[in-house]
Amino acid sequence: MTTRRTVLAAGAATAVASAVGVAAAAPAADAAPAARNPTQLVPADPIAHLLRRATFGATPASLAEARRLGVAGWLDRQLDPTSITDGVCGGVLARLPLAGASIATVRSSIAKNSYEAVKQLGRAAVARAAWSDRQLFEVTAAFWANHLHIAAPSSGVWDSRSDYEAQVIRKHTFGRFADMLKASMKHPAMLTYLDNRSSTQDHPNENYARELMELHTIGLTYTEQDVYAAAKLLTGLTVANTTGAYLYAGARHVTGAVEIAGFEHANATAAVGETAALALADHLARHPETAKRLATKLCRRFVADEAPAALVAVLAKVYLDNDTAIKPVLKALFTSPEFAASIGQKSRTPFEDLIATIRTLGLRPETSGVKALDALYNGLVNAGNAPYRWSPPNGFPDVAAAWASPSGFLMRCNNHLNLAAGWYPTQLSRPADLLKSLVPTLPGTYGALVDALAVRLIGAKLPAAHTAAVLSVAGKLPTSPLTASDKSLAGHAPYLIALVLDAPSFQLR
Repeated sequence: MTTRRTVLAAGAATAVASAVGVAAAAPAADAAPAARNPTQLVPADPIAHLLRRATFGATPASLAEARRLGVAGWLDRQLDPTSITDGVCGGVLARLPLAGASIATVRSSIAKNSYEAVKQLGRAAVARAAWSDRQLFEVTAAFWANHLHIAAPSSGVWDSRSDYEAQVIRKHTFGRFADMLKASMKHPAMLTYLDNRSSTQDHPNENYARELMELHTIGLTYTEQDVYAAAKLLTGLTVANTTGAYLYAGARHVTGAVEIAGFEHANATAAVGETAALALADHLARHPETAKRLATKLCRRFVADEAPAALVAVLAKVYLDNDTAIKPVLKALFTSPEFAASIGQKSRTPFEDLIATIRTLGLRPETSGVKALDALYNGLVNAGNAPYRWSPPNGFPDVAAAWASPSGFLMRCNNHLNLAAGWYPTQLSRPADLLKSLVPTLPGTYGALVDALAVRLIGAKLPAAHTAAVLSVAGKLPTSPLTASDKSLAGHAPYLIALVLDAPSFQLR
């Protein structure tokens, strides 16, 4: 007998295999055609493909807009986020006043070492992903927050992490990476998280110096001498204990000439120490290895787990030719042939799967309060993918294998059913008749209903065997007649919707 449990078990195995498979290198030339194309689970629709990657999940409205504007027009509009009104998301963010608050505001609003501001910041990330109409901005901001990662919560950043998100990440998301890097170098959250605030002449701390090169810029191309020299140059960049604000303390700065990854500075006096440190950031931001590293990471995020070497080279050149400006790189990426050919080569993370479910079902924010956001965030904690909640400084992994497991897939399935049925969180606003909102005209058979749901939720019909397995949960066949007077439909509908979302094709980014 086929039950929901057996359908889920089979789906889990398929999804895990698919998730690992999409990241795998291409097989040998003599492999069977099916083996060469293991991820033909979504249609070759360039607009739908763009929105799967450049948003947190397509909606009927966003797809219609993108089809009307075309790829270039949609990108131009999204790359100008201030031209896009964002009232729904703004209304939710107004309930989270500390999510982007200044250090002074946080300190005057909550007790010392309270995580209330960090708590609101995490909820704000969920709200922005789910309901902002500035989707490309939000996806890109999340990329940079993961690149210049500061775990939240983490020790010492209770008062500064929200300001870091606003003044470093979001302020420079579509700006220049060099400016973002310098802003991070002078921010109390970064100086605290990577220990530079405690660095002194007698005891230079190497942690930030190492991660500045290894994670933020040139990668593993530095030497230990580079680390020692950078640690000395960065002394003096610290945090005022009384206010929590950034402070350059010349008395802590180690003077003397430095050579760091091709950068040279006389660093003759403490008075020029801050200027010298920022000059190092400029040098690292414009380094060819940084261009290559950022291009690789952008390709890994938006194109494929194995970044195409030719596209990496193109994007690195665009980055350097445009003085580290981010918008030209994004435009070159999304209009590249490598991007167009990458359909089916990325899988969603648990965060992305949850948000895409909310968006495709048309679920809206609760009318007041943030209880639903609390529930969504806490569920992501259980999934190991709550915003900013990654302890090491390297940020969340962005390859399929990192998130592929039967238990993880089962958690996604439970989320799909909870959201489709309205069981949890109950506070989200939802259509009065969810099934009718998804399929306005009821088809004549149950098989046609599942087909219509799959086209609406995923963009393509499911394989016939999968459709039959989905319907077995309702005790129906694809040919079973369906009428508006079918008393069992209302009870079966949430399960049918959820099982369509459980399909491997919905797991693809």
